[in-house]
Amino acid sequence: MELNPYVLFNGQCKEALTFYEQCLDGRIEAMTTYGETPAAEHVPPELQDAVIHARLVFHDNVLLASDAPPERYEKPQGLSLTLQISDPAEGERIFNALADGGTVTMPFEKTFWAERFGMFVDRFGIPWMINCE
Repeated sequence: MELNPYVLFNGQCKEALTFYEQCLDGRIEAMTTYGETPAAEHVPPELQDAVIHARLVFHDNVLLASDAPPERYEKPQGLSLTLQISDPAEGERIFNALADGGTVTMPFEKTFWAERFGMFVDRFGIPWMINCE
């Protein structure tokens, strides 16, 4: 059994997953637009190039994502994508890469439970935590 987060974006899915692919040394295995589906003729013109489903694989992880139709998009809240990283130097590299252009809510530093921990909301509005125990 696996638990794979599915992140909804507000029209930025392709840009976000391409960014994550670089930061996380990953690979986008699938990316399909609304216009590439069998229902394309029923999709409004403004959604034709939006992503209906994408799959990013990095290390042993899978992140699924899509662009929500504008009337169904809600800003993420009440959760964070969390990466557990054993090497603090790699954790810092990933923290700095993913947080670039976003808002750091807790700097990447030593805590009572971890060698390093930090939190941020990335440039796409997605909350993250990086933990190096």
